[in-house]
Amino acid sequence: MYTEKMEFLIVNSYMDWNFKDTDVHITFEDQQRINNFAKHNAKFEDLKEELKNKQNELRNLEDVVEELELVDETEQIPFLVGEVFIYQDLENTQKSIAAMKEKILLEIKDIEKRSVGISEAMSDLKTLLYAKFGNHINLEPEED
Repeated sequence: MYTEKMEFLIVNSYMDWNFKDTDVHITFEDQQRINNFAKHNAKFEDLKEELKNKQNELRNLEDVVEELELVDETEQIPFLVGEVFIYQDLENTQKSIAAMKEKILLEIKDIEKRSVGISEAMSDLKTLLYAKFGNHINLEPEED
């Protein structure tokens, strides 16, 4: 004889077989790791943007160097210092631009060094988090 109790047992056993426990239990330490990954990811994105800006500055300075080759040596060249322009001869302007390029190259190296450190930390955290949560967590960057 078929009873409601039998129906309940059949439905429950079907649900247990069909639907595994998908709740992921997160400890405080796991949450700290997730938060650290998010902080590192945000900083990494900021550094990528900063690197792109510095590379554009460097490209612009290289364009200026090419343009200065066309300038007469006796001509005074306006050069931006802070918020004002000063007039310099060609040689001093080229020295100033070379110094700016060196400074930007050092800044680019520093940004790249910090990016590598952050990327390594993110990779370590990603390994730990994927090992625990598997496909229940997505740590990959969004596609643009």
